[in-house]
Amino acid sequence: MSQRAHFGNREVSEAEKSRLVGEVFQSVAGKYDLMNDLMSLGAHRWWKQFAAARAGVTKGDRVLDVAAGSGDLCKLLAGRVGGGGFVVMSDLSDAMLKRGRGRMLDAGLAGNIAFVRADAEQLAFPDNTFDCVSIAFGLRNVIRIPAALASMRRVLRPGGRLLVLEFSRPRSPLLEKIYDAYSFSVIPQLGALVAGDRGSYRYLVESIRKHPPQEELRAMIAAAGFERVEVYNLAGGIVAVHVGCKF
Repeated sequence: MSQRAHFGNREVSEAEKSRLVGEVFQSVAGKYDLMNDLMSLGAHRWWKQFAAARAGVTKGDRVLDVAAGSGDLCKLLAGRVGGGGFVVMSDLSDAMLKRGRGRMLDAGLAGNIAFVRADAEQLAFPDNTFDCVSIAFGLRNVIRIPAALASMRRVLRPGGRLLVLEFSRPRSPLLEKIYDAYSFSVIPQLGALVAGDRGSYRYLVESIRKHPPQEELRAMIAAAGFERVEVYNLAGGIVAVHVGCKF
């Protein structure tokens, strides 16, 4: 019997969600970076810098970035591990992986980055391979979050760190009201005007509201076997960074 999943505010089969999410990122890939800058007023760049600093990676480390999109976090992490380290940039969307690969090549960073199409829930890497596994603004798009967390833990070496950067729950009721008004009124309109796709950006907004808030996600990460799970709220909780360790 097919399991059900949320696609924004709709309930669909897991297979249908996989197809629909793939269509969203096929559609938005071309304007992805421009829309990120417009929607966050450029703040996403600072959020990713903050997250990269919490990854705890050093020269020579091996890193897997899951649902890497156009590669902003990969670029930051590749700089931290240096030429003696290695970053695997992975995404399930061919369109996003192609865009990310092009950006990394343009930046001259392909020397220590590999590009792999990979499903977050079934990562095709050996156990205990990476010093850090990261996922930025991608966890809410997977079908089964616990399965993805378990898969990411499996490929981490003992002592390695999980880094999750994701939209979350504003800590202030007033901020939450303002954020909701902005998200549902402005972002789909921007999507229509800039990317020619209102529906995909409506889904992306709705998917944030369906994603587990800070403490619920912390509990899920701990349930997957991670320890010392820390949460950092950014922009008043609109965004959160979760860090967990594998021992």
